[in-house]
Parts: sequence; structure tokens; C-alpha cells
Amino acid sequence: MKTLAEFKASLTSTQPASGLPPQLKALWYDGKGDWNQAHAQVDHLTDRSSAWVHAYLHRKEGDIWNADYWYRQARQTRPDVSLDEEWEQLVVEFLED
Repeated sequence: MKTLAEFKASLTSTQPASGLPPQLKALWYDGKGDWNQAHAQVDHLTDRSSAWVHAYLHRKEGDIWNADYWYRQARQTRPDVSLDEEWEQLVVEFLED
């Protein structure tokens, strides 16, 4: 899977593609509307990439204080874009890694 379009198309599947890193797996579950499963993918991880996804998930949840904590851990700033735009930006970022 190399493009945002391919990633979005994979959301019709019942399971994420094998071999996805936890950050993309979290975004896949979030794209399917399963916030809890998305959160479970990154909640226990401490790397900056996981913190960035974790921040997005808490922003989506409406827990801005917690989101801002995770944005700081990721060395990112809370973006001034829609949640859908941030989700797409994250997917593209991690597909390029």
C-alpha cells in the first residue's frame, strides 16, 4: 500500500493489511470508526510517531488537554485543520516512511 487512495480503499476490508506499522493500523481502525481499537494500537507506545497519532485520537475524542500533551510528546503542534484533513495528512506521512 503506497497511496492515500489505496489506504482508503482498504477500509472496505474487515481487517487491516498485514504488516502495517501500529501508527497506520491505528489510523485504519479510526477510518473504520473504531476509536477504541485505534487507541489500543498506540496507547502503550512511546515513540514520537505513535504519540502523534495518539494526539490526533484524543483531539478527535474532544480531550484537547490530553491531545496537546501528546502533540508535545510528538514534537508537533495541534493543527488548525479539520480532523479529516489531519487524518489524511497522518496517513500520507506514515505511508511515506
